[in-house]
Amino acid sequence: MSTGRVRMTGRERREQLVDVGRVLFAERGFEATSIEEIATRAGVSKPVVYEHFGSKEGLYTFVVDQEMELLLDRFASALSGGHPRELLEQAAFVLLDYIEDETDGFRILIRDSPVVSSSGSFSSLIGKVASQVEHILDDEFKARGYETTLAGLYSQALVGMVALTGQWWLEVRKPKKAEVAAHLVNLAWNGLSHLESTPGLAAEPLR
Repeated sequence: MSTGRVRMTGRERREQLVDVGRVLFAERGFEATSIEEIATRAGVSKPVVYEHFGSKEGLYTFVVDQEMELLLDRFASALSGGHPRELLEQAAFVLLDYIEDETDGFRILIRDSPVVSSSGSFSSLIGKVASQVEHILDDEFKARGYETTLAGLYSQALVGMVALTGQWWLEVRKPKKAEVAAHLVNLAWNGLSHLESTPGLAAEPLR
């Protein structure tokens, strides 16, 4: 007699376990999530989880690597050129969009964990993003006759500012995303001594 359960292919089961693990790791963190809970939520036995990922650490590492790749891909495709201020806006929106669209993934990335993924930690991810921004700033510094050796320092400062603001916005979710981006770029572009009283965006966001 049929139990009504749809039999999954190996690939489908693996994807299901990743989805379940992603939700639980975001809700509880690595330490508080158990293999038993993952298996129960997925409707399988513990050996099935071990068969696909070897351990809880294996599943967690896969989830983190997947999120790191997704966020880096977003940055790579978004920073496409234009005026430097527009590039700053694009960078701010990439992270804020990711936080809004992939909240579970961002919660996982910013959590402290004893498990080291092959892609590194959230801080190393920010370093990779900063290296992309550094190339943009390097060209701008050259055009303006500034010392290009400082491009790395400024890129770390800018990306770090957006990342920390993103962590704060993750919890409060106000003001609206476009307003957060506008104020971030206002501070980065104008500095505290030349802040615009009502900052706007140079390019209208397609959101």
